[in-house]
Amino acid sequence: MVTSPAAAPLLIAARAAHDAGRYAEAETLYARAAELAPDDADVRHNRGAFFALIGRLPEAEAELRRAVELAPETARSRHALGFVLLRQGRYAEGWPLYEARHETPQIGTARPDLPYPQWRDEDLAGRGLLIFGEQGFGDQIMAARFAPWLAARGVDVTLLCNPLLTRLFAGLGVRVVGMSGSVEFPSPAAFVMSGDLAGRAGITRETIPGAPYLQGEPKAQGGLGVVARGNPGHMNDGNRSLPPALAERLLALPGALSLAPEDTGAADFQATADLIAGLDLVITVDTAVAHLAGAMGKPVWILIPRLMTDWRWGEAGDTTPWYPSARLYRQQTPGDWTGVIDRIEADYAKSSSERNK
Repeated sequence: MVTSPAAAPLLIAARAAHDAGRYAEAETLYARAAELAPDDADVRHNRGAFFALIGRLPEAEAELRRAVELAPETARSRHALGFVLLRQGRYAEGWPLYEARHETPQIGTARPDLPYPQWRDEDLAGRGLLIFGEQGFGDQIMAARFAPWLAARGVDVTLLCNPLLTRLFAGLGVRVVGMSGSVEFPSPAAFVMSGDLAGRAGITRETIPGAPYLQGEPKAQGGLGVVARGNPGHMNDGNRSLPPALAERLLALPGALSLAPEDTGAADFQATADLIAGLDLVITVDTAVAHLAGAMGKPVWILIPRLMTDWRWGEAGDTTPWYPSARLYRQQTPGDWTGVIDRIEADYAKSSSERNK
């Protein structure tokens, strides 16, 4: 996209205020840029992305729809619009747009150049399907539910995944291959990116396969597992991870232990699953362990940031159809986790008292 010369300085200033967390200033600057250049796709995209960041989704949708109208060839606006629609639970409309991530280089999820057609939800009973794992560990764990779901329909499934997930996925009842070096598998009839499975299968909020599909061998009995920080390289880690003092409050809860691999020595996700299997409860920020515990059917309390809320958690409520065993604790004010930790401490004390009766 090429920004209008009249709006370019305002857009630069708006982005700087946006990145610095000066949201009122950013909103004013984005509005002025839009007034000067109402038909500038770059201005509309950035204004829409800003509204999405702060959770004003109807306004984000309107701006991003306009950006797509003005520059339909621009994948990043289609992807951003899809993300906003998915956050609102409007899956049928959002899934196709969400696939534009494969055309957005900065996201890093380009489809591989494979000599097989893409799966488009045609019946593959008795034939092979290659699921190509993509995005982060949590994304791959979440999408793994569709491997046994497809196998139950007679599909010969090969699941390509990060090597740290191969042992964990071995119990899914499909062929699991770690993506490391040269790999071999039977030639499939088609392939699909793991993040596209739900959309290609026409999944709605009502038809999400929600039964537990991963498991571990218990290494202990009882206790609380805590994850207070995610991968610092994640684009939203500054919003989702807890500051040290609040992390310490979680770890000070009775029976708490850190599930961070550097603390447990877990070499892969199966080792972490084995630890989780013996616990009463997991409390975690929005990271891979949230998906792992939910996929195992373990009670899990997930801390949801106010800014850049991931689409799968929706915008309201304390439950998610993706993981029926999960309870969501939503941050009310950007950057302020204190109220969330206060609630968790109170709820944990109450649940501990009830367990001990």
